[in-house]
Amino acid sequence: MTGAVTGGPVAVVLVDDHHMFRTGVKASLDERVDVVGEAADVDSAVAQVRRLRPPVVLLDVHLPGGDGGGGAEVISRCTDLLATTRFLALSVSDAAEDVVAVIRAGARGYVTKAISGPDLSAAVVQVAGGDAVFSPRLAGFVLDAFGTGAADVAVRDDELDRLSAREQEVMRLIARGYSYREVASELFISIKTVETHVSAVLRKLQLSSRHELTRWAAARRLL
Repeated sequence: MTGAVTGGPVAVVLVDDHHMFRTGVKASLDERVDVVGEAADVDSAVAQVRRLRPPVVLLDVHLPGGDGGGGAEVISRCTDLLATTRFLALSVSDAAEDVVAVIRAGARGYVTKAISGPDLSAAVVQVAGGDAVFSPRLAGFVLDAFGTGAADVAVRDDELDRLSAREQEVMRLIARGYSYREVASELFISIKTVETHVSAVLRKLQLSSRHELTRWAAARRLL
């Protein structure tokens, strides 16, 4: 099964071992997202993902079953699908080891269960479109997971100078995983203005997505 990234709702498989939580998530998601399958443990999650092949999997970190690896094990057992199916961790945990484990396994984002329905729907759409999405305050764990290898070191010292002061503020917040709405609230500007600044930042830095921006900022320890 495939779901539309643009022009229609994004098909999602929802994985969590608590039925009531899955029910609540489905009720909170808006028309941008269509939950096409559910699973409550590692083995059933792998089976559902392989059967439905959704653009996005909303995945709890701690799951029963399998070899005890939880959400990271689900991703690892679906590595061959990562080009078309993206995993977004949705967990009550904000522990560094949980964040790092699923990112290293191949997750494209990590949000906590404190997120609102509209923001979770937006996160699903962003991940389906190829962006990385992280809840605010998890940036340090993202930095640990991505590392700062020699290949990531800035080629030119003046890259940051290409950005205006406001663009640098927006860049740091976006790289830390803030949503456009959260950036707008933090900087007292409109969401449209945030979108304009992000477009300018990506253009000036010759980057194509928020995922690349997070890597760029992490490599330069700007988070």
